[in-house]
Amino acid sequence: MKRFWWFLIPFLAFAVLVFFLARGLTKDPSYVPSPLVGKPAPTFNLPQLHDAKQTFAPEDLKGRVWLLNVWASWCVSCRAEHPVLVDFARTHPDVPLIGLDYKDQRSDALAWLKQHGNPYVLSAFDADGRVGIDYGVYGVPETYVIDQAGIIRYKHVGPVTPDVVQTLIDPLLKGLK
Repeated sequence: MKRFWWFLIPFLAFAVLVFFLARGLTKDPSYVPSPLVGKPAPTFNLPQLHDAKQTFAPEDLKGRVWLLNVWASWCVSCRAEHPVLVDFARTHPDVPLIGLDYKDQRSDALAWLKQHGNPYVLSAFDADGRVGIDYGVYGVPETYVIDQAGIIRYKHVGPVTPDVVQTLIDPLLKGLK
């Protein structure tokens, strides 16, 4: 009987390992939970990208549902999501799309928007990345849906795709209006 247990222990350990591996494979690897969802958006007051003399603060949009998209000219994934954002801005004129230019050079960002088009109502310029840190940015691009009370309702890590807009963002926006 003792010999039986010596064979059973490795088998049970292997079964537990297989269980956790199988469970992990069913998870969405792009989903990164955010402790900020359901909490007030961090406040800031940054210069605007196009005019450093003007500033932007989230309080400027209190009472409106809006999106904050963290982007940079050096970001390859931002180039992939950019046509989706241009289309979003065109089809959702009632939802302000605000850019947060993250750890970038002002001249590079302005040239990038000139070349690819500017879907943003405005872009705030976060040169040192401090505001990005407050928002828990893992890497660009990231997009936040912020409600009328200034509460973060959704965070998307990675490029926004047409499917994300259709299945996640649009239903959320309809529910918030």
